[in-house]
Amino acid sequence: MRAAAIVVSGGLGSRMGKPKQFLPLAGATVVEWSLKCFADMPEVEAVVLVLSEDAMKEHGARLASGKVRVVPAGSTRMGSVRNGFAAVPPDVEVVAVHDGARSMVTAEIVRAAVAEAAKSGAAVAAVPVKDTLKRVPKGGVAVVETPDRAQFWAAQTPQAYRYAVLKEALERFRDDADATDESQLVERCGRPVSVVPSSYENFKITTPEDMTMAEAILDARAGASRLTKAGFGFDIHRLVAGRELWLAGVKLPHDKGLLGHSDGDAVLHAACDAVLGALGLGEIGIAFPPSDPRFKGLASREIVAHTLGKVAGAGAEIVHLDCTLVAEEPKLKPHYESMKASLAGVFGLPSARVSLKAKSHEGLDSIGRGEAISCHAVATVLAPVSPRA
Repeated sequence: MRAAAIVVSGGLGSRMGKPKQFLPLAGATVVEWSLKCFADMPEVEAVVLVLSEDAMKEHGARLASGKVRVVPAGSTRMGSVRNGFAAVPPDVEVVAVHDGARSMVTAEIVRAAVAEAAKSGAAVAAVPVKDTLKRVPKGGVAVVETPDRAQFWAAQTPQAYRYAVLKEALERFRDDADATDESQLVERCGRPVSVVPSSYENFKITTPEDMTMAEAILDARAGASRLTKAGFGFDIHRLVAGRELWLAGVKLPHDKGLLGHSDGDAVLHAACDAVLGALGLGEIGIAFPPSDPRFKGLASREIVAHTLGKVAGAGAEIVHLDCTLVAEEPKLKPHYESMKASLAGVFGLPSARVSLKAKSHEGLDSIGRGEAISCHAVATVLAPVSPRA
């Protein structure tokens, strides 16, 4: 069966106070967990991620990879679904629509919804209502009815449809801005919608309390508890004429550069040492000794790649990097944004999980005299705890 998915994540997070889809969650972000579920499924051949204009600018390039395509959100949820549907390959059989804030969705839930949609045309992942329901007229406080909860299900996502079924619903009710999910439009087309039993863990992250529960669920699924670890890194290099100045993977305009066996990028060196330190894996000089001529002139991005390999091998996740440059020259504040963006890109992190700033040395010592630049770095890492720890 050929399937595609639309992950709707264009909200502004009014109830959370910020866009919840990019809040950090168990080593990634909320929406990345939703994307991972669909992107890892071989039967889902295309994933369309719908983001707001601001989120596209900040996160679009990073998240658009492999089978994932990023498109702009509409002014309403239905508008966002329509934009996503327009980017779905027209020859797929089934389209699943999912809320990006339902990070705990599983492949089993997706497969069940897709299979039912292929058979009956439309399917909604849902769970039986657990609480007693009370009907209160809008604007009132008095209960007028206690309906039998056995008749009610709480709708979740994914909601899956044959391609033609979803196309018809979106086209017939093109001006409908009030529907809260696509199945309402399919029902209004006179088509049946089936319920597929889901899991109570597949809830939508809406409040700060939901983040705590989601973190606990994802930790439990990992099969081992995780420990937050911190590492510190430091590097210093002389400033000399005749060398290019590389900091955080960016070549800066200056008449001097950092002297070193590699390109001398003090930021990347300190950051790598901080990450390795958090995992108890020593420092970069072990793998790249300055006495080895093979590494002369080495681009420090290669050192980062080696470090990320160590992180992956340890089953760990970098949560945050905080780097502080200490330099008298050149003035680094004009380059903050480009260096921060480069640092995030090199380490494969969202920009929100990277901090970079600079301080002067107030004219003191070699750095204050403009003879050197140093960098201090702190890395926060999530790592599995050994059963024997």
